[in-house]
Amino acid sequence: MKFVDEASISVDAGKGGNGCMSFHREKFVAKGGPNGGDGGDGGSVFVIADDAVNTLIDYRYTRRYRAENGKNGQSRDMTGHMGEDITLLVPVGTTVIDEDTLEVLGDLAEDKQKLMVARGGFHGLGNTRFKSSVNRAPRQTKPGQPGESRNLKFEMKVLADVGLLGLPNAGKSTFIRSVSAAKPKVADYPFTTLVPNLGVVSVRQHKSFVIADIPGLIEGASDGAGLGIRFLKHLVRTQLMLHIVDMAPLDESDPAENMMSISRELERFSPALAERDRWLVLNKLDLVSEDEHEALCQDLLERTGWKGPVFQISALTGAGTKVLTNKIMDYIEERRERAAEDEEFAAQIVEERETVEQESRDRMEELSEFRRQRAAARKAGLEDDDDDDYDVEVEWVQE
Repeated sequence: MKFVDEASISVDAGKGGNGCMSFHREKFVAKGGPNGGDGGDGGSVFVIADDAVNTLIDYRYTRRYRAENGKNGQSRDMTGHMGEDITLLVPVGTTVIDEDTLEVLGDLAEDKQKLMVARGGFHGLGNTRFKSSVNRAPRQTKPGQPGESRNLKFEMKVLADVGLLGLPNAGKSTFIRSVSAAKPKVADYPFTTLVPNLGVVSVRQHKSFVIADIPGLIEGASDGAGLGIRFLKHLVRTQLMLHIVDMAPLDESDPAENMMSISRELERFSPALAERDRWLVLNKLDLVSEDEHEALCQDLLERTGWKGPVFQISALTGAGTKVLTNKIMDYIEERRERAAEDEEFAAQIVEERETVEQESRDRMEELSEFRRQRAAARKAGLEDDDDDDYDVEVEWVQE
């Protein structure tokens, strides 16, 4: 199944039906009054979040949706039928944006949440409506109004409490396999993970949280390099980020520099996201001798100046993962309880999320504009065509 997290479509609400001009005609009734009925309202377009939907793939193949027009009014004061509404099902966690104005129309974060994106046209009026004491035989009607039309963009963001961040092959997928029932592909080469994976971590009875594994970042990701930039936006809704660092990289690179490179890319992508709570997870310590273990970790912390929480684990053997997941559960519960009791804190959370979402959207728009400019330059022969995927939107197939 293809994982598609963005789609652009056009929607048209139905036109309202026209009012009817008619007069009562019956035997022995010489001058019957007006009896033209009103038209019916046009159908509207609604977007509904559905737990059963997990991708926007359908909207890649059908891009235009029209609601039914209202029927015209008829004689004998008969009102026309209303046009049928249409509903578009999207995954929970989808943001609906007007592409022309860039206005965020709604954020569908709950199952069955419903949003009207295009209102149907108001019905026309029949000549009966214009009858008065001085106008007994009105010949005036009113046509139905056109329905709204919009160009929409759907942006899906996975709903997870915790997001994993790190270089390719840092052990993120191994970690999520270790602590949950999720089974993402694991291999000894970079970019094994091509789409986000979700796992539910059960810590205690009736105590669990959702963790998201996104494709790894590389140097220059904030400028569009690699795959991770497409999925960084999925970290927007998380409460906590785990920055996983490979302490025994196969390429013998410097773990401290690797950690700092990801921090720089996160800062460039969204300063507000970089300020969100982030814990450092030093992984693959089973590959480090016990004599070097503490010295290596201490050296990394001193060189990077890290001041936040630090956890030492081996995702492969499971060492240290139980302590980490319990700490995460405690953090999430404390945060939820505080938000329920402190309205100011709850409002602060919403404001921070909106800021991060806006920064994420602005950054993605900048990259899209940059790619469009490069495409135009290449077409005009102003740049060498040394990159065959500069304007290609990649859809990865999930086995």
